[in-house]
Amino acid sequence: MNRTGIAVVATIMALSAPGFAQQQPAASPSPPVDFSKVEIKTTDLGDNVYMLEGQGGNITVAVAKDGIIMVDGEFAPLHDKIKSAVAAVSNQPIKYLVNTHFHGDHTGGNEPFAKDGVTVVAEINVRNRLAAGTSNGLTGAKTPPAPQGALPSKTYTGAFKIRLPGRVADLEHIANAHTDGDTYIWFKTANVLSTGDTFTNGRYPNIDFANGGNIKGMIAATDAYLKLTNAKSRIVPGHGPIADKAALMEYRTMLITARDRMAKLVKQGKSEDDVMAAKPFSDLDAKWAPTELAAKNFVRVVYHSLADKPDRNRPSLKRFFRRS
Repeated sequence: MNRTGIAVVATIMALSAPGFAQQQPAASPSPPVDFSKVEIKTTDLGDNVYMLEGQGGNITVAVAKDGIIMVDGEFAPLHDKIKSAVAAVSNQPIKYLVNTHFHGDHTGGNEPFAKDGVTVVAEINVRNRLAAGTSNGLTGAKTPPAPQGALPSKTYTGAFKIRLPGRVADLEHIANAHTDGDTYIWFKTANVLSTGDTFTNGRYPNIDFANGGNIKGMIAATDAYLKLTNAKSRIVPGHGPIADKAALMEYRTMLITARDRMAKLVKQGKSEDDVMAAKPFSDLDAKWAPTELAAKNFVRVVYHSLADKPDRNRPSLKRFFRRS
């Protein structure tokens, strides 16, 4: 396996989706994924937009008259399977690949798709994090810098539009939510929203507090999504099944409950051990935690996102990379 393949497999084990990062203790890492056995499931969302599910983050495929906008690319070893799944719904070429954030189960496909001539687009902090390498706040695991070919070739700050004949994708940055580089993508005419890991349907999210994530930003993201969507909207979460506005509202309620309870404990000066012993989310776990470890890790990430002080001596990543 090449360096990219090793890096993306390491990333999913270390820090990406709740299905991995929140369910596997650091001392007992998951066995390597057998990508040869992964199947890609396609769900038609209407108006030539589709959701693909494989191994890692959900993918959105939006077909235009002369090309395709794809959101997230899972892992490099799944490149051919993803291309085959896309070809089954359209003979148009993939022209843009949007990264919702930097985690390897969403960006692992960057390099092979870029070699196909696809333009990889992301918020500037995604490129910065991939280029610099990262650390997992819960496990301490290190992910090395990504190779040059895996870095987004087009970056933006604030907001950005991708236009193809018959299709517009509105990209918007949500600051300090799941990470510091999150993008949501709104396909207005199709009434489809792609959220990345700022929304995980039916499970606790991972909040990557070591890389700019914060539960306050997660709630801000859901507020933005509720303003955009309506009862007929199809919402592609970072992980989990396709969702609607009602599922999003339930998720937001859970986040607010978790934030408010943890904020009280932090204000009281409680330590991480104290809040773990208090089990402040025990009544939420039955619905939102697939495992006991997932429940414990959600307590930890919410605690750190509220209790940790910003490192004011840490230089901004933006000084190292200019906008593409």
